[in-house]
Amino acid sequence: MSVDRTQGSCVTIRTLPPLSSLSRCVYSSSDDATFGSPTRMGKGLTCVCFKSRGTYERICINLTPLQEERLRRLKHRMKVNFDASRVEHQEGLKALWSATYPGQELHGLVSDQWKEMGWQGKDPSTDFSFYMLNRGAGFISLENSLFFAKTFSTSFQCLLKKQGGKRAAWEYPFAVAGVNITFMIMQMLDLDATKPRTFVRTVFLQMLSENEWAFDLLYCVAFVVMDKQWLEKNATYMQFNDVLKSTRAQLEKELLMDDVLRIEDMPSYTLLF
Repeated sequence: MSVDRTQGSCVTIRTLPPLSSLSRCVYSSSDDATFGSPTRMGKGLTCVCFKSRGTYERICINLTPLQEERLRRLKHRMKVNFDASRVEHQEGLKALWSATYPGQELHGLVSDQWKEMGWQGKDPSTDFSFYMLNRGAGFISLENSLFFAKTFSTSFQCLLKKQGGKRAAWEYPFAVAGVNITFMIMQMLDLDATKPRTFVRTVFLQMLSENEWAFDLLYCVAFVVMDKQWLEKNATYMQFNDVLKSTRAQLEKELLMDDVLRIEDMPSYTLLF
């Protein structure tokens, strides 16, 4: 079955959750297949409408208590701004440094050493403040980077040191790129919307019920996909936004594949190893 999402392009509807969590309503129509607007019917009940072969079809996914709780916690993480005066945020920066440069002493939270990681200045909090105002990705972007550094240290170090492929003369700054990737994923998943507007969000919520760290895992996949796209396009710094757009398109494509039920099932997940 295929649907037209809003721009006339067709995607395959992936395998949905068990029938116990779905209900389906069918309405007559003679129109061509088009994607309809999601609606919300009661607490935790997400309904997505689409038309196919002359009929309207509505799939309703009832969020489980586990999904609702994990979504609530993820939304909370997304709303926490980076605050350099908070001890836990200072400790987060120190932990990121230690995971990135094991055995190398950090001389201070304000230091030229941070430029090595790809921050634009010697104080990462300045970059966080800028991107929070212009992008909205706060402390969660630091958590994402720390998760990446600890969980997939080899891939993290390879990207940090730009070891793979033929690199551009003007490379993307590693740390700042990570903040942008977090923001891109937040936009793509549309988790803060009152009403869900994409199948990608619905798919992700099912993944979140399988693994509470699905967002962080998706961040790691997104980073390696972005770097792969960067190399394939022979991109330079001024093309970073274009690379980010193509990265998002690739992630959306993989998330909607029939046999992708977890982040670990995404074809690009293998790039982490």
